[in-house]
Amino acid sequence: MAPKSMPARKQAIKKVVAPSPGASNRGPRAADVEAEIIDSFDEELEMELDDDRLDRLLGDAPQDQQDGELDRRVYFKELFRLQSELIKLQDWVQTQKLKVVVVFEGRDAAGKGGVIKRITQRLNPRVCRVAALPAPNDREKTQWYFQRYAAHLPAAGEIVLFDRSWYNRAGVERVMGFATPDEVEEFFRSVPQWETMLVRSGIILIKYWFSITDEEQHLRFMMRIKDPMKQWKLSPMDLESRRRWEAYTKAKEEMIERTSIPEARWWIVDGVDKKRARLNCIAHLLDQIPYREVAREEVALPPRARNPDYVRKELPTEIHVPERY
Repeated sequence: MAPKSMPARKQAIKKVVAPSPGASNRGPRAADVEAEIIDSFDEELEMELDDDRLDRLLGDAPQDQQDGELDRRVYFKELFRLQSELIKLQDWVQTQKLKVVVVFEGRDAAGKGGVIKRITQRLNPRVCRVAALPAPNDREKTQWYFQRYAAHLPAAGEIVLFDRSWYNRAGVERVMGFATPDEVEEFFRSVPQWETMLVRSGIILIKYWFSITDEEQHLRFMMRIKDPMKQWKLSPMDLESRRRWEAYTKAKEEMIERTSIPEARWWIVDGVDKKRARLNCIAHLLDQIPYREVAREEVALPPRARNPDYVRKELPTEIHVPERY
């Protein structure tokens, strides 16, 4: 089971390595692009694999491992192990009525979404949900700044993952000019109090910043530009953020300095290696909340009730979905 046929992979690599008309001559290395393609392939495998089938399905697959890269078998095995621990944590949060908020911030294309996907992949969406708020509407712009985020905070027994959060004000809103200097300064005064209130109310608050290099972001943006299945990930704001790299760096440095408080400090995730970033972040998250495996009663499937007078009716064939495959 190869990630792609060799001709298709070479063609994809050539499309990304070749500079676009009018672009600078700097382009990503073919090896880096190939690693990105393999990572995309692995994303599709993750939901179909389990420990028992991993070696069988990947046994004959070419590993295409570059120097220093994490072995794919190690990655899959660790991912499945950590996801099984996340299920135990989920059960513990439910039974202990904990309230957990995890904030994911970072550069565009830094890998926040990939980590969130791996955390939620095998969890109950009624327990662990993602809050990814769009830009505020006209009504929300007149509200207290934190008001629309408060509506997404967890009740007892819930975990909420914020895919970007109230820190938009310290990042994109500040750099892009959507917030005035006075509004930004008020945010910095208010956010430590806001987060202290959350913690005092019983919420476990954990904050991650995903960091990548200039070169790695360039590669990931080029992959999105050239790959039709990833172009939806690019927005005009993303492209503008690329131009304002240094402004974002300055904003990030001040944000972390002024908003890392004892009750809710920042944790930095090195996101250059996607697979390592996912494993490191999930392992660290599990370390932040002491938990134990919850004993479950053995489940017994009851027999189906059968009525001798029951006759199943045939549904009209025209309402069936055509079997094309």
